[in-house]
Amino acid sequence: MTLGEPKPYPDELPSAYASRIGQWYGSWNKPDKTLGQFFTPLEVARFMVAMLPVRHDALRVLDPGAGFGVLSCALCETMRGDITLVACEVDRALAAYLDLCLRYAHQWMKAHNRRLTYTITHDDFVLAYGGALDQPPPSTFDVVISNPPYFKLSKTDPRAQLTARVVHGQPNIYALFMAVSAALLRTGGYSVFITPRSYTAGQYFSRFRDYFFSLMRPRAIHLFESRRDVFDDVLQESIILLAERSTQDRPVLLSTSANLDFSQLARRTKATGDVLDADHVLHLPLSEQDDAVAAVVRSWGFSLHQHGMEISTGPVVPFRVAQRIMAVGNVPFTHAPLLWMQNVKPMRCEWPIQHKGQYLALRESSNLLLPNQNYVLLRRFSAKEEPQRLTAAAYLADLDTPSIGLENHLNYIYRPNGRLTADEALGLAVLLNSKLMDTYFRLFNGNTQVSATELRKLPLPPLEAIVEMGRLAAVSFDLDVDRLTNEVLGLYA
Repeated sequence: MTLGEPKPYPDELPSAYASRIGQWYGSWNKPDKTLGQFFTPLEVARFMVAMLPVRHDALRVLDPGAGFGVLSCALCETMRGDITLVACEVDRALAAYLDLCLRYAHQWMKAHNRRLTYTITHDDFVLAYGGALDQPPPSTFDVVISNPPYFKLSKTDPRAQLTARVVHGQPNIYALFMAVSAALLRTGGYSVFITPRSYTAGQYFSRFRDYFFSLMRPRAIHLFESRRDVFDDVLQESIILLAERSTQDRPVLLSTSANLDFSQLARRTKATGDVLDADHVLHLPLSEQDDAVAAVVRSWGFSLHQHGMEISTGPVVPFRVAQRIMAVGNVPFTHAPLLWMQNVKPMRCEWPIQHKGQYLALRESSNLLLPNQNYVLLRRFSAKEEPQRLTAAAYLADLDTPSIGLENHLNYIYRPNGRLTADEALGLAVLLNSKLMDTYFRLFNGNTQVSATELRKLPLPPLEAIVEMGRLAAVSFDLDVDRLTNEVLGLYA
């Protein structure tokens, strides 16, 4: 080392020293986002280690994406026996400081009559170990503890191709770390990961979930209520998952905290079936109110398809047709209205607004336009701390035009072989904007995206109830979607 790195304080805990080295390093060198670096706060590292139920006399531990080793160091402080550690860190400059921290942890453990034996590998973790998905090695680990990197891969990336059995759509590197780690665990071994929550639902992660949960069972899950307090640049909620390599279901401990203060946690225990559904989607009912909402919504026996409806994503991808999107236009003669996510407010659409081009040239755009009829429009993304995850509006052929354009950040509900009535569109918008549906949606959706796949699977009440909501909404002078929903469905807060 040549940069005057901090020295350990007398009797300093290894995790505290690793955290201090990380803070010092960050004062003059930014995390490399091309490597997906998001370093683990000390409080989080200690909380993750405390979740592990193992205190063996000897442990074989894997730390993929080890960073400065704060997780491994925290583990060294709490395990009562010797540890053999494989720490993987592809950033060689950072790995030099990882070695510094692990050398101190070795000395600290030796002073406490225990032994740490460690190896630092610089190979790409997925490329080095990804073959384990198909041929698990005979030598496996007791514990995997990790804050893996976070970035998207193309399907042609060698890492995605090597792990193709868990890839659907555009993969994220962190899910590949989780899948490979599960393959490297022995039966009865544990993994504890802090990641974005996005893998817990949605089509993109379906293959990963099927593979991971064919090997692993959740034992404890912690959710951070704020999207900002753990990793600033990650839009999804952060989640810690403790899982055991097992096929046996046991109660799952759910906990949540408003931030990094773990002194007062909200905790509850649920059956595995209440947390992990048949599609391997994770649901997190964190309160009795969540239980009550889930019971109501799951009692409904209908879906969009059963009501003869479909949901699709807006076909206009702006960067592909940038030359056809205009700030001014002549509707309906040479242009069609173009609705963006920002045009959609709860229960209503506003057009035009002061946001980008609001007009789409008709020339060469016929394949992108939709007939001007009734739709339910939903935002596909929510802002980072927006209180409402679902935002829906009834578009009732409001504009004087034969066709409209919908931008790709919108989903739209329609009737493929007919037309939505105004009452159907209004009723669906009421339901989707309600606190009831928003609460249910949040049980399994923890990111900024609202996918058509998730909405397609949402349970819905009978069509007659939806139509009644729409009829009442149409004549309401002071619309309260929650009161209206509760009244029509016979629910009372």
